Formats: sequence, C-alpha cells, structure tokens
Amino acid sequence: MDKQPVVAYVLYAVAMAVVVVAVDLLFFRHQFWPRLMVNVGIVLVFLAVWLRFLRHS
Repeated sequence: MDKQPVVAYVLYAVAMAVVVVAVDLLFFRHQFWPRLMVNVGIVLVFLAVWLRFLRHS
C-alpha cells in the first residue's frame, strides 16, 4: 500500500479528534448526554464526508 493515502487517513482522523475535543471543551464541558450526542454527530458527519468525497481518491 502506498504511504500517501495512509498519511491522509491519519490526518483526517486527527482532524476529527481535534474537532471533537474542541467542541467538548468550548461548549459541552459539564454536560454528558448533549456532549455524547454531539460527538456522535460529528463522527457521523466526518464519516459521511469520507464516504462521499474521499473514499475513492
């Protein structure tokens, strides 16, 4: 397997993690259930973007 797609996937996963942590810290620090729902939503949005635009590149 070529190294370039692996690096892109790792960077995409790191970007998703950064967004999740930033939203947690900025908006939902002391609220468990809303934070969990928003985190799941963020992961689903990243998954949808990956499936739609980045899977075949």
